[in-house]
This record gives sequence, structure tokens and C-alpha cells, in this order.
Amino acid sequence: MPCLLVRHFSFNLVCMTTRTLHNRKNIAVVAHDNKKPELIEWAFYNKTTLAKHKLYATGTTGTMLEKALDQPIIKFLSGPLGGDQQIGARIAEGKLDVLIFFWDPMESQPHDPDVKALLRVAATWNIPVACNRATADFLLTSPLMYEKYEVILPDYSSYTSRKL
Repeated sequence: MPCLLVRHFSFNLVCMTTRTLHNRKNIAVVAHDNKKPELIEWAFYNKTTLAKHKLYATGTTGTMLEKALDQPIIKFLSGPLGGDQQIGARIAEGKLDVLIFFWDPMESQPHDPDVKALLRVAATWNIPVACNRATADFLLTSPLMYEKYEVILPDYSSYTSRKL
């Protein structure tokens, strides 16, 4: 993985591991049932912009997006059947660049632990996440969505090499 030299708060140069996000981003799109209509409306409004990227989605959301956008969507399983975990695994592998997840804060989900795990993995690997329409709008209109971007990856070597 590439190394980015940055001046650390101790004023020493430190090598930070990075991952390059290319001009065409790999975007995962997820929505809880009550948020699917809002997500589909948002996606349709942003159809031209989303066509510039490669889209991935959990089962039902992916099928709905494919119909609304008239573009192919790479579909995983439905969220409660493991789709959230499949997306989380792709994030951990560095294969997904952005997560747009319209989740319903007002309704408990049977797979809440999977939802929390997905958001945790996204934060762990420092990828951009939008959890509502306003944030998705900001993210999609950022100039960084259309150019190469070096994501600084956290250093987990002390965690992975700890003595158990």
C-alpha cells in the first residue's frame, strides 16, 4: 500500500498507509424498508451523477435501484440475510469506497447488530458514509467524488500484534 509522509503532532515525519480511491468510486447503497422510497427518489434525482460510479446494494434495494436508474447494480443478499455483512467484508477488503446507508432511526431492526457492525467497519477503514439524504447530497456534490483521493488508513499494527 502507498505511504504518505505527514508531519505528526510530535513534528516528526511519519509514514501513513493510504489507499487510493479512483475517479470512479465503488459506492455501496443500503436502505431500511421505511427509507427505501426516500432513497429511490434521491437516487433517481441523482441518476446522472450516480451513473459515473459503480453501484453495489443489498438485495431489495439493489433491485429497486436497477429499475429506477436503468443501470446495472451489483447486488448482495438482503440486509437481514447477510447483505450488510457482505458489504462490510468488501469495505474491510478495500473493495468499496463509499457507503450510502439510509437507515431508519425510529424503528428497531431485527438485524441491528449487523447494522452496527457495518457502520463500525466503515468507520474503522475511514471511508465516507452518508446516513441520510442531506449527508448524501453533500457527499455526492463534493469535488472529491470525481477525482483520485488518498484515504489515510488507521494504523492497527499495535492491535493486531498485541499479546493475548
